[in-house]
Amino acid sequence: MASSSTETAPAGADTEQHPGRWTAFAVLLSAVFMNMLDVTIVNVALPSIQQGLNASNSAIEWIVAGYVLMFALALLPFGRLGDLVGKKNMFIVGVGCFTLGSALCGLSHTTPLLIFARLFQGFSAAMMTPQVLALATVMFSPHERARAFSYFGMMAGIATVSGPIIGGFLVEHSLFGLGWRAIFLINLPIGLFAVIAGAKLVPSTPRRSDTRNDYAGILLIAVAMFLLIFPLVEGRTFDWPLWCFAMMAAALPVLTAFVFWERRQNARNRPQLLSFGLMKTRNFMVGGSMALFFFSTIPGFFLCLAIFLQVGFGFAPLKSGLTTIPFSVGVFAASLISGRLGHHFLKVRVILGIVLLGVGMFWLRLYVLSIGDAVSRWALFMPLIISGLGLGVSIASIFQLVLAGVPQEEAGSASGALQAVQQLGGAFGIAIISGIFFARLGEMMQSGAASHAAYVGAFALSLIYNLAAYAVVIVLTLLLSSDRRPAQPEATKENAPHIA
Repeated sequence: MASSSTETAPAGADTEQHPGRWTAFAVLLSAVFMNMLDVTIVNVALPSIQQGLNASNSAIEWIVAGYVLMFALALLPFGRLGDLVGKKNMFIVGVGCFTLGSALCGLSHTTPLLIFARLFQGFSAAMMTPQVLALATVMFSPHERARAFSYFGMMAGIATVSGPIIGGFLVEHSLFGLGWRAIFLINLPIGLFAVIAGAKLVPSTPRRSDTRNDYAGILLIAVAMFLLIFPLVEGRTFDWPLWCFAMMAAALPVLTAFVFWERRQNARNRPQLLSFGLMKTRNFMVGGSMALFFFSTIPGFFLCLAIFLQVGFGFAPLKSGLTTIPFSVGVFAASLISGRLGHHFLKVRVILGIVLLGVGMFWLRLYVLSIGDAVSRWALFMPLIISGLGLGVSIASIFQLVLAGVPQEEAGSASGALQAVQQLGGAFGIAIISGIFFARLGEMMQSGAASHAAYVGAFALSLIYNLAAYAVVIVLTLLLSSDRRPAQPEATKENAPHIA
């Protein structure tokens, strides 16, 4: 584990003081790969998990949404806590806990235990993720950071593309008789390597004893998110009783209390979970709403697609994973091209990406509605690759466009807050899209519809949410200002944890 002695390396140290910086960065990227692989690998295994544990539909939703929700809620607090205890220490503890969480997932024999392990995994991912790019800003001089960050994006892309293939292979071939458990246990050797190598190779950073967390703000936002997401996931199970709507209504006053608390903290010059200055910035609030809708579409889509293919039409896990590869390839290719455009034509790129996503999803829905008793992988190829290209074109441009109207001094906080919004949007989307899917599936099954027809109707209906969300995103994009040059925060110790 990391040394407990006081860390003394200066935050602005020149790269000459870190001769092994590229080797250390490779260790950091191994943790990035493990985290991204876990995000993409789980969807392929969900039907096998549901069958193996006899899990309910709502439990399957929690296995995915619980991870994303915990990651979102803990992301900003652990970014700041990394300043307090040292980024290296926080990274190593986070990787260790993530590895432990992976072991718990692989050894889970009941659904509640697996859900708990996934919550712990998401919590642990929030410990390590903000530290990776923060440490990169310390290890590399400004002229080397672009190259380092490009490797970060490349590693995320490789994990995204390989995740469905690796997951499908592990589940289908049931290595060592582990079945779906192998998708979690594969993290153990990677995590152990990252902990041991990180302790020896990753440079230390100074601790900041003046850093504090806004614990009341964390509690308020966590309560508000629970009040919103719990009834969305569980309401269908209980046939939407009154308490579900009461919980969702109660989220509004809690969110209001959060805003007032942050304003109070700002007036007293105390730590804020979300800078009150950002709440008063029109571009950020409109952009945050846009990001929430945009990122709510994809996680829930892939959850339903995996169940549609494997449970509805009998695809093997590997075949299901290979079927989704065109989407990942499209994202990867478009991201590389989009990155070369820098800050040019941001609005155009976002709108073009959203249009491509909408066209791909609409094309996919038309094909799904035409399905009888068999699904053609090749018929899914073009809709998925067009959708992937759309996501790759728009995803980076959204962050740049939103930050364009954010004051320079708030840029670090804004970029961290946007990443948290991205994860919260994913949690909402999983609850809403899978809720639509399972509700429609149950209705059609009870009405006596054939199995294939029921899955077709459920999946086609769930895609309407994506199309509606993309329309909202286009409208909000047109309201954003892109006149100012995107805020580029300096890589200082004050904002480095939020650059990720």
